[in-house]
Amino acid sequence: MGGLPHEVQPDDVRRVLAQLSAVRPVLIVLDEFDRIESKSVQALVADTIKGLSDFGVSASILLIGVAESISELIEGHLSIERALVQIPMPRMTDAEIDQIFDKGMARLGMAIEDSAKAHMRNLSQGLPYIAHLLALNATKTAVFDNSPLVRRAHADEGILKSLDQWQESIKTAYYVAIKSQQPGNIYKQVLLACAIAEVDEMGYFTAAAVRAPVTAIAKRPLDIPNYARHLKEFSEEGRGPVITRIGTERKFRYRFVNPLMRPYVIMRGHAEKLIP
Repeated sequence: MGGLPHEVQPDDVRRVLAQLSAVRPVLIVLDEFDRIESKSVQALVADTIKGLSDFGVSASILLIGVAESISELIEGHLSIERALVQIPMPRMTDAEIDQIFDKGMARLGMAIEDSAKAHMRNLSQGLPYIAHLLALNATKTAVFDNSPLVRRAHADEGILKSLDQWQESIKTAYYVAIKSQQPGNIYKQVLLACAIAEVDEMGYFTAAAVRAPVTAIAKRPLDIPNYARHLKEFSEEGRGPVITRIGTERKFRYRFVNPLMRPYVIMRGHAEKLIP
């Protein structure tokens, strides 16, 4: 098997995998693919997959990541969808999230208060990555406190630590979405209301669904005309886009572009005491 050049290209990877797969089938697993922020790296992976498919190489690449669809996971590379099999993983149920907490605590010889567990379960929103992150930091806080019981205060401290450890791309996108030089602006409040608004089975919410939560967060009556501009800006280049918009005028529906943004916004709102 020949060596690889200093700058490896998709054709180089294809040739090596073709040689390896001649002996036995090859499976390459790329976990947490959504954490790759470089568009050029995504393009190289997409071109590699296309080359393997075009030349019939007996090698498979398994991409694992958080996204609503494969087009979001490998943005801008729809041409390779024919070479991919999309296997959606539904969000975990409350019982499954609780198992993450309970099994981890059992292995550590620790316990967790029901209120702390419920709080972290709700914030996890069915995403195991967030459940693990919250549980890890809450448990560390309890250990440093010499407590074998993870209490609600430990969970709250764990939330703050988890926010610091969030993906840098999410934190940056959040800052871009809410920044404003205008005093009294409500970008932060509207984005938080979007995060806790009621959604349909596809994760979309309407402008009307934002009314009640934004009124509660801002502590003053707000109707659609007060925040319609904010929703529009959140879906445009200047502030992200942090949410995507589909439909027609007066019938628009919205959804967060990155599934990890929604729980981040909610936890920020909780940490900043904007919501109970």
